[in-house]
Amino acid sequence: MKHLVDILQILIDMIMVGMVSVYALAAVGLSMQFMMIINILMTLYVVGGNALISRFIGQGRKKRASALLFSLGIFAIFLSLFVAVGGYFGSESMYSMMGAEPEVVHQGTLYFQILSCGIVLIFIDTLLYNALSAAGDTKSSLYIKLFSAALNAFLNYVFIFGHYGFEAMGIEGAAYATVIAYAFTVVAYVLLLRLPHSKLGLIPIISIRDLKRAWHVGWGAALDRGVSSVSFLFFVAIIASYGTAELAGYQVGLRIEGIAFMPGFGFAIAAMALVGQNLGANDKEKAYTMGIISGRIAYTFMGSVGVILILFPQFLAGFFTHDAATITVVSQYLILVGLAQIPLAIVFVYSAALRGAGATKITLLVNVLSLWILRVLPSYVAYKMGFGILAIFVIMNIETLIKGLLFWYIYQRKEWLDIKV
Repeated sequence: MKHLVDILQILIDMIMVGMVSVYALAAVGLSMQFMMIINILMTLYVVGGNALISRFIGQGRKKRASALLFSLGIFAIFLSLFVAVGGYFGSESMYSMMGAEPEVVHQGTLYFQILSCGIVLIFIDTLLYNALSAAGDTKSSLYIKLFSAALNAFLNYVFIFGHYGFEAMGIEGAAYATVIAYAFTVVAYVLLLRLPHSKLGLIPIISIRDLKRAWHVGWGAALDRGVSSVSFLFFVAIIASYGTAELAGYQVGLRIEGIAFMPGFGFAIAAMALVGQNLGANDKEKAYTMGIISGRIAYTFMGSVGVILILFPQFLAGFFTHDAATITVVSQYLILVGLAQIPLAIVFVYSAALRGAGATKITLLVNVLSLWILRVLPSYVAYKMGFGILAIFVIMNIETLIKGLLFWYIYQRKEWLDIKV
């Protein structure tokens, strides 16, 4: 449910920004791709931290898990400072390198510079949510995120369009609203961790030994996400080459598809935590079964949402923009990705379960080969040969299907159950 709230928050942002202009819509959508790059650094401490925290909790060692969380928090703050400086001063260059039109570059620079000032909040929010999930507490963060999403939507209304005495700030208002909402969630998470009955706490001890163990697991996942993110940036750059309507259409379609992503992300995190906890308790068979159950539920939900994407693409696109060319691109995208939701669910859940077991090198290898050989290179060739945007979306679906089959095969073999963390 937490991921549903996240997706809805993004959708509300894009609906409101879409009322400003199609350029603002494309700029905000493109910023999400830059956040994928930033997520590489967050993966460095989140995945390894999750794997260890879930195992410590499974072993009944709450104090050690809490000390590790504090250590990871210090590390996250340190990393975020470098990202904030780079994001603030490099925003214009990042948008320009993607081949976006000048107005998209201008709007995006305004948005991302403000967002960069709040990067430290995003780093801490991601760490604390994932740590609580690894410890088995998902309900508390859901309530916090629900209020945060409502706050973000209200502030969007106030700042973007200018209400209650505030000047209309357009895309800059959306950025301010996002940063304030993240500030609220961080404060709420910290207060939650200080409660006596919390499943996890914050013990002010720097545990270098456990930090190194977390990094040992996390670097593979970070490299995996890094290669994936760079691949996606190249993929988006190819789409941007077709024009602003295609870029905006892809970004809108991707966010609508996020409704289908929601159960996939949610059960992926559940699988990661449950696999780690049961391996910590030395119950390999149950660890394997938890991944299977999570996968079945995820592809049932995602497959059902996929049917809706196929049947009502133009209706869904109409919430974000009235630009006819953009709506056409969104509709083509949604129909095709609606067909790929079941293999995508398998990718989400089984790759997360493998990471929870510490098998980050396996997921890295699969993602590198799949994204570059089956998606980016064929898409570039198709663009150079003069094929339309529809061909790019077809290539994307084929890559998702093959990758889903690969992860299913690897998971079924069970060799990952014997990996030591």
